[in-house]
Amino acid sequence: MSSQPAAPSDSPQPRPTALVVRTTALDGILDSDAAALLRLLPPTGPLAWVRRGDGLVAWGEVARIETGGASRFAEAEAAWATMRAHAIVRDDITLPGTGPVAFGSFAFDESSAAGGVLIVPRVVVGRRGDRSWITTITTSDAVPTLSPVPSLADVVARAGGTTPITSPGAVTYVPGAVSDADWIDAVDEAVERIRAGRLDKVVMARDVVAHTTEPIDPRWLLTRLADSYTGCWTFSVDGMVGATPELLVRSEKGLVTSRVLAGTIRRTGGEEADVARAAVLAHSSKDLEEHEYAVTSVAQALEPFCQSLNVPETPFVLHLPNVLHLASDVTGVLCTSSGTAPSSLSLAAALHPTAAVCGTPTPVANELIREIEGMDRARYAGPVGWMGADGDGEWGIALRSASLDPDDPRRLRLFAGCGVVAASDPASELAETEAKLEPMRHALG
Repeated sequence: MSSQPAAPSDSPQPRPTALVVRTTALDGILDSDAAALLRLLPPTGPLAWVRRGDGLVAWGEVARIETGGASRFAEAEAAWATMRAHAIVRDDITLPGTGPVAFGSFAFDESSAAGGVLIVPRVVVGRRGDRSWITTITTSDAVPTLSPVPSLADVVARAGGTTPITSPGAVTYVPGAVSDADWIDAVDEAVERIRAGRLDKVVMARDVVAHTTEPIDPRWLLTRLADSYTGCWTFSVDGMVGATPELLVRSEKGLVTSRVLAGTIRRTGGEEADVARAAVLAHSSKDLEEHEYAVTSVAQALEPFCQSLNVPETPFVLHLPNVLHLASDVTGVLCTSSGTAPSSLSLAAALHPTAAVCGTPTPVANELIREIEGMDRARYAGPVGWMGADGDGEWGIALRSASLDPDDPRRLRLFAGCGVVAASDPASELAETEAKLEPMRHALG
C-alpha cells in the first residue's frame, strides 16, 4: 500500500478554521416576561433553554456535531473542546452563557439511532437577571460586522423578521408505538420482575402521536409552555421541545447542582385538596422508596467528581400546574486538583441515565426497558441543554417533551414515563403518564 510523503516541517500548514465570537450588551432592550426571549426565535430550527424569563435562545447553524453509540457524549465533548480551543472570542459581558455556546440533545439509549448532536448557532440572545446580551458566531473565513450595541430591530432581523406565531389548529391523538392495554401488560410484567427480586425499580415510558390540521410552529409550543410552566426549563434543540422540571446537572464556576424528581401525584385543581395531596405524597412509602433510589444514583455518580457533596435527607414537594413531585436538590463542589473541573457535558454523561429515568440497578433496568417497553425512546429522557466555552452549562432531562416530525410538519410525538416499583399498580401508572402528558397537550392548545 502506498502513501503520500509527509510534508516537510517547514512547509506552510493550512490554518484551521476558527470560530469567531462576539458578545455585546442588550441591557434594557428586551421585555421582562417569561416568553420574551422565545418570541425572538424564527419558526425553523429554534434553539432554546429558558426558565422564568432567563436563559438562552439561538438560531442559525455554524457547526453541527453528530455522534452515536456509547461514545456519543465523549465524541461531542472532544469536538467541542477542539472548536473552543481555536475560537477567537471578544466577550464584553463574561457571564455564564456568553461567548461560544453549543446546544445539545442526546438519545436516552446508546443503541438508539437518534444518537446525539451539538449545534453551534450563528446568533444567541441571552438574559440573566438584569443583564442581557447578543452573541454572533461565525468562522474565520467570514467575519461579520456588528454594531457595538444592536437595536431590538437588529436582533429580530437576525431571527428572520417578525414572522407571526401561528396555531396548529385542531388536534387529534392516536396511540403511539404501544397500545394502552399492551403498555399496562408491560408494566405488570415489570412489577412481577421487581417482586421476584431481579431489580428494585424500572421507569416505563410511553408515547402518543398528535396530528394537527395546520403545520406546527415550535414557537407556539414554547411560548405556551414558558407562560404556564414557569418553574420548568423550556427547551428546544434539533426538533425536541418541552418544559422539563428536572435538572440533570448545572455546572458553574466549580459548583454543581442536580435537581432530582421521583414520586408523583396528580393535582386536583383545588388548593386545599392539593395541600392534602402534598402531605400524602410526602409520607407515601412507595413514592419515598422511588425517590430514594433516584437520589442515591445521582449522589453516587457525582461523588467521584466532587470534593464535597450535600445530599438532603428528606425531599420537598415541588408544585407544578399538573402534578406534585417529590424533589431533592443535590449540590457539590467540584474537584479541581488537576487544574480543571470536569465539563458539564462530562458530568451529564456520568449521571445519565439516573434511576429517576431508568431504574435500579441501572444496567438491569435498562435491559428490561429494551426488552418490554416496545418503543425507541429516541431522545426522550435523554440529556438536553447547553455548554459554554469553559465547559460550564446546564443539562436537563428531556421530560414533558415531544419530538417534531422532520417529514411531516403536522405530526408530533409526545412522551411520558413513570417509575415502577414493587408496590406499583399498572392502571395507576398509566394515569400518571396521562397527567405528565398534560403540558404538551396544553402547549398544542
